[in-house]
Amino acid sequence: MSVKAKYQGVLNLGEQLGIKDGNVTEEGGVLKIKGMANTPYEKDLLWDKIKQIGGEGASDIKANITVADESVYHRHTVAGGESLSKIAKHYYGDAMKYNKIFEANTDILKNPDVIHPDQVLLIPNI
Repeated sequence: MSVKAKYQGVLNLGEQLGIKDGNVTEEGGVLKIKGMANTPYEKDLLWDKIKQIGGEGASDIKANITVADESVYHRHTVAGGESLSKIAKHYYGDAMKYNKIFEANTDILKNPDVIHPDQVLLIPNI
């Protein structure tokens, strides 16, 4: 199996995320990928996928992933049935950090218990 085939899941995820300025080359059994993620969250998703496939210290891949907007961790579009605590659990692994999201969005949210589908929330760096 070629190293590119091994990491095809990473390349597919990059396409799904709309990674900009993407470049993929293979040299001497090492896959080299480069690109720009929109947010730190998207960069983390790519690194998690790389580690899932190749392990923590993979020697057959080198990735240079930059971030276009580091002012926020991510921008999240609310789906039906979501709550700030559910969103906080997804991004931070801790539902109790919902207030961080609320505080970052007081321009559009007046109550942490009331969010609506299609609202775009800033997920702050913490």
